[in-house]
Amino acid sequence: MLIRPPPARRGLSLPRLSSIRRPQLPARHPTLHSFHASNRRLLTTRVELFPRRRKSSQDVHAPVFQRSLATAISDPIRQDELPFDHLQSHISNNYVHPLSNPRLYDIRPFDPSSPLLVKTTDDPFPRSRINTHGIPGGVDEMLSVFDACIQVGKLDRAALVLSRFTDLGIFPGHDLIALHNKYLRAAIDKSFEQPDAEWAQSLHKWYELHIRSKNVPQTSETIACMLKVSLLSAQGSRLERLVARYMDMMPGDAIYQVLSEVDILTQQDFGTIASIYQPASDLLDDWELPPQDEEPQSLDTEAGSTQPIELEAKPKIKDTPEVKAVPQKGLGLKSLRGVLSFFSEIQGQDLSKLSYAERREIQARLEQNCVDAAIGRWREENQALMKMGLNTSLSTNALNSQLYEWQWALENRLEEEFALFEESETRERKNVEDQDRCLYAPFLRQSNPTRLAAVTIISILNAISSAGVDRGIHLSLLLSHLSKAVEEDIRYLIRHKQMQPSSMSKKRSRKLKLPMQRSSTAAPTVQPPTGTETKSNVVESSDYETTSWPLLIKTKVGVALLSALMDTAKVNVVREHPETKALVSQRQPAIAHATIHRKGKKVGLVMPNRFLVDLLKREPPGDFLARHLPMLVEPEPWTKFDKGGFIEFPAQLVRVKHGEKDQRVYAEAAVQRGDMEQVSKGLDVLGRTGWRVNKPVFDVMLEAWNSGEKLANIPPLDPQIPIPPEPQSSDDPLQRREWLNAVRAAENRKSGLHSERCFMNFQLEIARAFKDQTFYFPHNMDFRGRAYPIPTYLNHMGADHIRGLLCFAKGKELGERGLRWLKIHLANVAGYDKASLKDRESFATDHLDDIYDSATNPLTGKRWWLKAEDAWQCLAACFEIKAALESPEPTKYVSYLPIHQDGTCNGLQHYAALGGDLWGAQQVNLEPGDSPADVYSAVAELVKESIAVDLKADSFLAKAVDGKITRKVVKQTVMTNVYGVTFVGAKAQVLKQLEAAYPNIQQETGVPAIVLASYVATKIFKALSTMFRGAHDIQFWLGECAGRVCRALTPEQLDRIANGEALSTKSRSANPRSTKKARSSTRELLSQFRSTVVWTTPLRMPVVQPYRKSGTRVISTSIQDLTLQVPERSDPVNRRKQLQAFPPNFIHSLDASHMLLSALECDELGLSFAAVHDSFWTHAADIDVMNRVLRDCFIRIHSEDVIGRLASEFEARYKGSLYLTNLERGTAVEAKILALRKEKRQSLKAELLEEHERMQLLMSSDPEEVKRGREMVTPASIFEEMSASQPMSSIEEMEELGLGNIPGTDTTTEAVTGEESNEDDLAAASDVEKDDADTDPDVEKDDADIDLGEHFKNLLAVSPFESHITGEAQKSAKKSLAKSKAKSSAGLNVWLPLAFPEVPKKGDFDVSRLKDSQYFFS
Repeated sequence: MLIRPPPARRGLSLPRLSSIRRPQLPARHPTLHSFHASNRRLLTTRVELFPRRRKSSQDVHAPVFQRSLATAISDPIRQDELPFDHLQSHISNNYVHPLSNPRLYDIRPFDPSSPLLVKTTDDPFPRSRINTHGIPGGVDEMLSVFDACIQVGKLDRAALVLSRFTDLGIFPGHDLIALHNKYLRAAIDKSFEQPDAEWAQSLHKWYELHIRSKNVPQTSETIACMLKVSLLSAQGSRLERLVARYMDMMPGDAIYQVLSEVDILTQQDFGTIASIYQPASDLLDDWELPPQDEEPQSLDTEAGSTQPIELEAKPKIKDTPEVKAVPQKGLGLKSLRGVLSFFSEIQGQDLSKLSYAERREIQARLEQNCVDAAIGRWREENQALMKMGLNTSLSTNALNSQLYEWQWALENRLEEEFALFEESETRERKNVEDQDRCLYAPFLRQSNPTRLAAVTIISILNAISSAGVDRGIHLSLLLSHLSKAVEEDIRYLIRHKQMQPSSMSKKRSRKLKLPMQRSSTAAPTVQPPTGTETKSNVVESSDYETTSWPLLIKTKVGVALLSALMDTAKVNVVREHPETKALVSQRQPAIAHATIHRKGKKVGLVMPNRFLVDLLKREPPGDFLARHLPMLVEPEPWTKFDKGGFIEFPAQLVRVKHGEKDQRVYAEAAVQRGDMEQVSKGLDVLGRTGWRVNKPVFDVMLEAWNSGEKLANIPPLDPQIPIPPEPQSSDDPLQRREWLNAVRAAENRKSGLHSERCFMNFQLEIARAFKDQTFYFPHNMDFRGRAYPIPTYLNHMGADHIRGLLCFAKGKELGERGLRWLKIHLANVAGYDKASLKDRESFATDHLDDIYDSATNPLTGKRWWLKAEDAWQCLAACFEIKAALESPEPTKYVSYLPIHQDGTCNGLQHYAALGGDLWGAQQVNLEPGDSPADVYSAVAELVKESIAVDLKADSFLAKAVDGKITRKVVKQTVMTNVYGVTFVGAKAQVLKQLEAAYPNIQQETGVPAIVLASYVATKIFKALSTMFRGAHDIQFWLGECAGRVCRALTPEQLDRIANGEALSTKSRSANPRSTKKARSSTRELLSQFRSTVVWTTPLRMPVVQPYRKSGTRVISTSIQDLTLQVPERSDPVNRRKQLQAFPPNFIHSLDASHMLLSALECDELGLSFAAVHDSFWTHAADIDVMNRVLRDCFIRIHSEDVIGRLASEFEARYKGSLYLTNLERGTAVEAKILALRKEKRQSLKAELLEEHERMQLLMSSDPEEVKRGREMVTPASIFEEMSASQPMSSIEEMEELGLGNIPGTDTTTEAVTGEESNEDDLAAASDVEKDDADTDPDVEKDDADIDLGEHFKNLLAVSPFESHITGEAQKSAKKSLAKSKAKSSAGLNVWLPLAFPEVPKKGDFDVSRLKDSQYFFS
């Protein structure tokens, strides 16, 4: 739909609510298309009517899983009509046949030949100019303005938008009537305050002029609205005429549809209509009316009551010491303490003992309190200074006091601005300022000046601080941050308002009950959509974004608020007079706008006043803190894309950045189909895990913090970082420059430690407030399905000190094996995690004295726990082990400590299982073994062996690194290689480790460290390719598939090109002055590559890669003209990013599926479960059970043909597409195609259209057309005839990463010169009409013929400075670019039907052997 869905129309009674245990996403929904169609109940024609039955809702907790319509095998579609034949080799039996009695944690059947497809037109309606009424010309902008006008009751402005929609003819009738219905509903709501005949007459006139006379198809909602207008305004004979007139407009017995609009018409209205209109009276006889005294009550109403909550009195306990604050705090900690003041009032009282409704009410108040807390804190400090008789202008450190003055001044300024809204909207001749006000006025009206002022101040200070207060912040970035904060706050206000019961909703509280069934002759409904529509896997999506404000609106709102703040916000700058020594105060602007030139472009910056910089440096300001705190009640289950998690504050199921519309569209469609059931319930499981603060650890941490000393990862309060003395004046300017750099580095380090301590300050304040409470972390996920807690500051994904602070809210007895796992856990966090489980247990036993000392005297004893790799988690384990051993019976000791089980390089585990690599599987503990394998040590040994071979050849590089290769040097590169690290990134990782271990390595070896890092990174990649051969092949297969998809044109695009429709181009490389028509046509085609990589995870979540080349738009504002990126679904894809990101993103989606599947099964078994990606936590007593679950879930995922299913999905998803590829030169196929082209002399576009025609003929059901298609001769038909294999056209891009890529000499050249090539990923395709390119013989020389050592020696003979002076660096860069272009343009460009490479052959490893591996996770 093009408009936002209305709020729920009826509430549930308390008995009904209590029967629902956990509302979840529906297991089965109609598709968006059928939902859309079902609401198009057009009343302009008579239709065949069906009996109306009472709706029966499906039980979402039924034991049998109900599959979505698109995958139901029992659907009335003949099985022989399903195109499964060519896919059988890829599909496991489990993916074709439904499970007999599936459990929630079973992998659901999925038909890869029918994946979810979201269709949208590639060319949205072109944007028009703003008209004389101040109505914008973009469709998404008009929709947002219309919605905002409806929200604030500016119906005259909403009517102008509707009129423009009608004039432009943008929407079909069913979408246009939906907007009209929304307008009529708003008018009726407004009429309850002031009903009069003039108001009613205007609506009757609107209906006649804009709906009926325009032949806009009406719905039952339209008729119900007009009846309501008549009932509210007319009496007597006029009312009778109006009721009869509108009821007569309905086709036949479709009166039921109007009488079902119970949220518009009340029981009294039905009675009046029945007394006037006889057919309605006959139908109402069978309707059931609820008792008059029935008043449904919802849980929200109970939970939202304002009754005071009485807490159980507890005996007075010792107060917890306050967290020592970082000196001279700014607003952040003050605001935080204001929000957390509630907890200080209930210290020692456990809120979990309260009822659910009371805890829910407290949680809602906390979420509502953040902005008010900030304003209150500013006011409090300002008033306190006044009472103390201090002159605010001289209170230079009182930031909060000055912020209150900003709040007061900005609030007054915004009140003046609000007064100008009406004047600008009604002015006949509007200037630029009036037009801007017409745009942002409806949005600002949804809030109020007080709240807008506070949100503006908080968000701007946060943005400036996060960007670095010294450098200022880009204007565009600041506006984006500000507008996002304002939009989120306004959406919160709207949602909060909708949750409040209104007078109108009370009048409509009683609902009519429909009869159970009616005869077929008397029950009118609209004919349902056909079976093919309902069961289609294709979902239509709107081209226009209605879920968030458009870029134009955000920019205008941001500029209006920022301009007002710049005009009103002042700081009191106090300086000492140089002569009189008296303090002099001056009012100066707090922030100012400036422009600078960077790379030939004018860039806008917002610069804070230097005095404000000094204040902000003392502490980063706080954000909307209450919305980032843990919850006091279990999070709301995820029931919609934007409904779940927090109670009041809206969150999204999938984290989608602004402008990345594809993932949201697919996710919402999957939610509607019921495909996201397992994913959403998995997130609910993570959110339901209760947490508490580990008080013994917290007490130690608080004492250490308040001491101000450095301890473990806590930075010191006053770090002693020496600053080198200033050098004496000399003629050498480099000496002073080095000193300045050293001073700047020292200051940056000190500032970094201070910021780190400030962040920890926030975390400890929150932990102190929640130390007596049970709390929860609501979760959502990124576009790949990886789960993350929403609370920012305190969560279990934090650093070591936060993980040590947290424990489960529910405890479990250790049992027979729990104490053993406690000891193993201590060894793991101490860093002794590569030994066998028996040795780890012995490690803890051998250190029992240290453990007891650490728990008894953590700060005054031997401090053994500080030697651990994760010190605070080690201390928590020491407390737990000591308590368990001192208990009368350790097996009965109730433990609350989470025990971690970590995967062995989890990404490589998935790759080894996918590729069937036996050797690789052994290195990552997929194979059973007596001791844990260590892949990092194994890679290090292979690197050493390779270096030893080079030593025999007298390689100077091998000599330089001999004896310096350790596990630590290779670990990070091995870990990140599977997730897409490029060779440049790997080189930087190795360089960091080498310099840390050997600071003087260059002086000792005579070889730059960067060169040695490049050499070692090459060896690491080679070792990985040897160890994970099958995984290496799969990684390249994934990249090649992505590369082909991103060079393809869809069947819809091909049809438009064939029909002669103009192609919309957003290519920034297009040259409008080009005189060559063929070249222009080629560029136009290249700009149409818009297909992004989409796949479905084992849990049926669609994943869409968001990488596109966004276009730009110039927006004029009162501050400056801004050139901003405008992401659209129709933007060309960024091919290089798409294919390089696909392999790691695919692996991330697999490990996310494994985690959520494990969470579902653990929850079913009654385990407490938490996860940090590939680290899974539960109680010590349940580790053995969880380990079995982890192995079983991994086996279930990889027992299926994951890659084969992906290949089948790609074949179905991109069926009918044509892609542009490069054929190798010098082959028989190339010679024959060149001969054909010489004969036909066609352009690239003509070849494309001819091939499209051939494909359509071949797919025809007419034998004659098929025969014609077979007789056509095209480059693709020649290719097929000669049975050539499709080229791997993406190898060039994939060589920059991958398991085992050996970089060419151009990469090693960059290591020395620092120059990087900038290759265009479409360089080959952009020159498809050219003759063979001239090549440089030096460029064509094969890398294999070049001695790497000699190449480095030649490069090292010239310094980087000399290479720049002599131009060698530029020559090298040009050669590198020429080489890449020569490789890519050397081929012959041909359009081929999109097919995918053969799936790599799988190795011999049997994943079921994992069942016996005790070190898979350990």
